Amino acid sequence: MNTLLAGGAGAAGMIIYLVLIVAFFYFILIRPQKKEQKKHAAMLSTIETGDSVLTSGGFYGTIIDVTDDTVIVEFGNNKNCRIPMQKSAIAQVEKPDAE
Repeated sequence: MNTLLAGGAGAAGMIIYLVLIVAFFYFILIRPQKKEQKKHAAMLSTIETGDSVLTSGGFYGTIIDVTDDTVIVEFGNNKNCRIPMQKSAIAQVEKPDAE
């Protein structure tokens, strides 16, 4: 009879350890990633024409046009280098100085 009770206590201990491991992964991995995604989405929602951007590919450019989920970015001093891309490909936005 004692072995039955000891086995039940061991199973309860395993469940507690599993819950603790899941909670650890949630607070260390999942929660910070969701916060970063919300921050990135908020940044993308403020994109306007004339903003300087850094793409996820490492290119700096200027926003020429904005639609729902795409933007047209002008790269370098050459006015003929305009490339349409998804908003999600933008890693960083810098607003022009208001003078």
